[in-house]
Amino acid sequence: MTVAVRVPEELSARVPAEQRGPGLDRDAVRLLVSRGTEVSHHGFGELPRLLRAGDLLVVNTSPTLAAAVDGWIGHARVVVHFSTRGDDGRWAVELREPDGKGTSRARAGGPAGTEVRLPGDARLTLEEPLSARGERLWWARVSGSGVVELLREHGRPIRYSYTERDQPLAVYQTVFSLPSEDEDGTGSAEMPSAARPFTARMVAELVSRGVQFAPITLHTGVASAEVHEPPYPERFAVSEASARLINAVRAGDGRVIAVGTTAVRAVESAAGGDGVVRARAGWTDLVVTPERGVRVVDGLLTGLHEPEASHLLMLEAVAGRAAVDRSYEEALRGLYLWHEFGDVHLILPEEDPHAVRCVSNYE
Repeated sequence: MTVAVRVPEELSARVPAEQRGPGLDRDAVRLLVSRGTEVSHHGFGELPRLLRAGDLLVVNTSPTLAAAVDGWIGHARVVVHFSTRGDDGRWAVELREPDGKGTSRARAGGPAGTEVRLPGDARLTLEEPLSARGERLWWARVSGSGVVELLREHGRPIRYSYTERDQPLAVYQTVFSLPSEDEDGTGSAEMPSAARPFTARMVAELVSRGVQFAPITLHTGVASAEVHEPPYPERFAVSEASARLINAVRAGDGRVIAVGTTAVRAVESAAGGDGVVRARAGWTDLVVTPERGVRVVDGLLTGLHEPEASHLLMLEAVAGRAAVDRSYEEALRGLYLWHEFGDVHLILPEEDPHAVRCVSNYE
């Protein structure tokens, strides 16, 4: 894969930035900026000075769910991660084993018909694997309780082993998160974490400097913590207003910068072969790779991804392999912090994005 070096455990961000010292806020993280193979180091608070009037940030409004619930198969305790709600009312779920440290580890999925007892006399029954690629995620039905009520009363945010302790759900919401308008409790199993460092103060400063925001929604499913698989189909929506705003910026001198890989997946799923973004809602199975390229996005603000992560292919599609290799070498050398509570990486184009776009994407 692109980055061959293993990320040392000590570079995992174990707690949110605001808990690392008195007087700190979410924006107390570092910002690695790359323009091609040119790399510079900043604090996230410098972002308004690195962008310019007319730039557009595409942000994900999906709220994070308290998607982890304890359950039992016979006498054995399991942890259920609720990933994605299907159109037929079933949920894609992942079953994991408690590791005795407050987190969980992978377990074999299935078989079909497996019943999991959940709190409040609810039952979950596995029906079929989500994909022929493997049996990590299963379609399942819940009886005896609604999933929304179950998560509200008994759920907690999904937590991985590199974190130090459980955190309240509010820690996993971004400043752009909006309550779900759906009664089915649709949201993200895992936080769209690239937006986590933004504060209301930062957003106000960006707006005052002429930076615009285009909200989209993409509900993220459960990531493969141990084996980095390509993303599964996810539910997304790009509104007419956001589509028009993105197209207007592309027609002018501004740059379209996605906040997070989820925003890239959503906006690229709504773009036609002509690069025009149109209002769309539904499911996307798009995997952005260097071969596919990007049609809309000029830049990307994202976290730091592990060497096996499929997200790195998306970064290559935006910036090129040499740029990604160079920036990750610098991140490792500079001891940047990884994962959802860690530092962030801003990828900006080397040249006028509109000139490049005309040559690379439409020949």
